[in-house]
Amino acid sequence: MSQPSLVTKDLTIRFGGHVAVDRVSCAFRPGELTAIVGPNGAGKTTYFNLISGQLSPTAGRVELLGQDITRFTVSARTHAGLGRAFQLTNLFPRLTVLENVRLVVQARARRGFNLFTMAQSHRDLTEQAAQVLEQVRLTHLADQTVSALSHGDQRKLEVAALIALKPKVFMFDEPTAGMSVEEAPVILDLIAGIKADPEATVLLVEHKMDVIRSLADRIMVLHNGALVADGAPAEVMASDIVQEAYLGKELTDV
Repeated sequence: MSQPSLVTKDLTIRFGGHVAVDRVSCAFRPGELTAIVGPNGAGKTTYFNLISGQLSPTAGRVELLGQDITRFTVSARTHAGLGRAFQLTNLFPRLTVLENVRLVVQARARRGFNLFTMAQSHRDLTEQAAQVLEQVRLTHLADQTVSALSHGDQRKLEVAALIALKPKVFMFDEPTAGMSVEEAPVILDLIAGIKADPEATVLLVEHKMDVIRSLADRIMVLHNGALVADGAPAEVMASDIVQEAYLGKELTDV
């Protein structure tokens, strides 16, 4: 078994008297997509926020590639190899599609942020950005302003930005939220392509059981901030406690 790329050890956060994430310990490995599920308020997004640095834990730690990153800033975690796509798009609406991805490529290369000189001095970065757009099938929209894109295309662009970061760990928080039936499969295909990389570790928060069935190698179930089930999808889905108390009838209805 490969060494874990990401580990959480007794990760905990309290808001006043409320324990939102309660001593969650897990290891995530390359070549594996883990779906994190549970009812609303279970602590899924809070757990994601602790891993990616939006929140600081009350106790416990986060390790990335064997390094303790618990006190790292969000940007430091990004440079260390952790990438996250948000439930709500996090893009530059007044820039073009290509400029958005080019900024990510440039940030990864640590070459500063001057959009007006990049075309001349950083042609290689522009070419890399164009390659990513081709990968996510957005080349035809390269010169389109992001604010003019459909919701589905904005989500594709967000995945493109994440791919451009070349992280070791990819984190997706409900990637198909708000998308039409026609748009969602494109995003799922992109995630499946990332999952196919044996060096990529993928974490996915998702409510849709059909999505989980199609993508997950493993399922973690959180309830009241605690980890209550963790294992192969068939095993977790067959668990009475998960079906009845945590995932409800949706599991068998989908």
